[in-house]
Amino acid sequence: MSGHNHGCCKPHNNGIFGERTELIFAILSGIFLLIGFLNYEFSALSFIYALIPFLFSYFFGGYYTLKEAVEEISKGRFEIDFLMLVAAVGAAVLDKWAEGALLLFLFSLGHSLEHMAMTKARKSIEALTNLSPKVALKKKGEEFVEVPIEDLEVGDLIRIRPNTTISADGVLISGRTSINQAPITGESIPVDKIPVENPDISYQPEDQIPEKSRVFAGTINGDNAIIIKVIKKAQDSTLSRLITMVQEAQDKKSPTQLLTDKFEKYYVPAVLILIVLLNFAFLVVDEAWADSFYRSMAALVAASPCALAISTPSAVLSGIARAAKGGVLIKGGKPLEDLGTLTALAFDKTGTLTEGKPKLTDVVLLNGLSKDQFLRQVIALESSSNHPLAKAVVRDGRSRMEHLNGLPKVSSSEAIQGKGIKGVVENTNVEIGNLELYEDLGGVPAPVSEQVKNLEKQGKTVMLVRTNNEFSGIIGLMDTPRKAAKETLARLKKVGIRKMIMLTGDNQEVANAVAAEIGLTDAYGGLLPEEKVERIQQLEREESKIAMIGDGVNDAPAMANSTVGIAMGAAGSDVALETADIALMADKLEILPFAIGLSRKAQRIIKQNLWISLGVVALLLPATIFGWANIGVAVVFHEGSTVVVVLNALRLLAYNGKS
Repeated sequence: MSGHNHGCCKPHNNGIFGERTELIFAILSGIFLLIGFLNYEFSALSFIYALIPFLFSYFFGGYYTLKEAVEEISKGRFEIDFLMLVAAVGAAVLDKWAEGALLLFLFSLGHSLEHMAMTKARKSIEALTNLSPKVALKKKGEEFVEVPIEDLEVGDLIRIRPNTTISADGVLISGRTSINQAPITGESIPVDKIPVENPDISYQPEDQIPEKSRVFAGTINGDNAIIIKVIKKAQDSTLSRLITMVQEAQDKKSPTQLLTDKFEKYYVPAVLILIVLLNFAFLVVDEAWADSFYRSMAALVAASPCALAISTPSAVLSGIARAAKGGVLIKGGKPLEDLGTLTALAFDKTGTLTEGKPKLTDVVLLNGLSKDQFLRQVIALESSSNHPLAKAVVRDGRSRMEHLNGLPKVSSSEAIQGKGIKGVVENTNVEIGNLELYEDLGGVPAPVSEQVKNLEKQGKTVMLVRTNNEFSGIIGLMDTPRKAAKETLARLKKVGIRKMIMLTGDNQEVANAVAAEIGLTDAYGGLLPEEKVERIQQLEREESKIAMIGDGVNDAPAMANSTVGIAMGAAGSDVALETADIALMADKLEILPFAIGLSRKAQRIIKQNLWISLGVVALLLPATIFGWANIGVAVVFHEGSTVVVVLNALRLLAYNGKS
């Protein structure tokens, strides 16, 4: 009866009828109970004709109960199965065979239904394990041969046929395809993938791999055959680590569960003392000892906290299983419950609230050049640079040109560290850089400098262009907010998040510009990692429960100091998977409201389950002590409440983010 480990929670090994054996035994117990009862009450046959069906009913109803009790006693634990057997044997001793058989029938029926329900939740988790194929087509010489995935080494080339499951984490080196990443990241739309430009690089560390070329074990290839290079052994793949973490998460207890366990520790001995005392009720009340013994057996059934013991684990298991299906890894009962209590969120900016890559936002012309002429010179010169800003100018500049017929020739180019670039484009001297560059080259006219500063106030990175000593234009770039950021924050507000702040190493003007655009409460710029931690601690004092959301790499200290650390895009990052309490597998902010909503629903269900389980005990115990309810009534309510609690928890498996 103590602990959360009792028969309520453990699936039995398959018996003679497969995994339904327990249910079939329970039904047979019920059939023999009915035959025995009808013979006893309504026929003139001797008692033996009722006793034999009752004994069969005892056998089928008590088989798994006895098996479980023996297992527990061998470990030194007296749990609910043992106590139910005691009550059933007690009923037989008092010649109340029908009630004893009814007790075992209902107890075994309740158990079997409960095991089936819990197996359903477990199967949602086990579905993850079935995602990974067992074999792969590995390149040996000129051939591709089938090998077990355990034999794959980092650097091996494997071929993935159309519409089959990808067998290893890797980088796409040949063939274009679209891949259904839902099993890992929860994304519903297949993602287009292209091969890497340089297949010979080792791609360690992995952050060098472009998102468009990365593939995960367990995801499903589209209509084209592809070749990938393995970057992780089978046991280290994102999928296998995800499976391990989800399985470990089931065993990590939530605060409510720890409280329940503590309560049970004192409750169980108290109940046993009460049962012993009730055996002596005949000394006080005018009744036979047999009646007192029967009363104590009924009270024993009524007081067993089976529903209480399973109320939290069943909800936690269902919640974690549903989250995993939606691309959210929740590492145990504590983060699942904590997530539902949050009132404040702190976000990292770059790559969390923003795209994490600069985009060309402004092109201002100054000296009469047409937009195409101006951009051709700029793109030509910036093409010779590897700087991320230069790449953004080339990429976005091309899309803004009306006619792109070949770029002019660059005869020389020179990068000026931290300031810009200069060179000769088709016999024209071109300089592109920040204001500092031109301070060294003779200064900038006040009206032009004013325009540059206005753009900088909007949080943009600004570059000034000069051709043949005449200022020809201004370019503004910005790390733009994610498309989904504004709507996601609005949804978070709806689910009750009062405060949403941004912590960033970028300057305060950039922080303010992004915050104003997407609707944050506050933005703090220019922060070092340790200052982020101080902000988190301050916010925790104000709001008590706070989550930090980032990529889990440079945000690890801040995450560790928050109530819940949430990492985004964890499928591509080992560090994020390790450091966060909750990992959003896809690099998508919009999964966050789903995760918080699921957690809130899990919390509500845990509370409902506790009320149901404690309420039934509170009603039944006095009813059996005062003789208003017999063993049959007690066992109906006892098993009924346990099944109700499990079915209530299973509602989480159907959670869709709406309620």
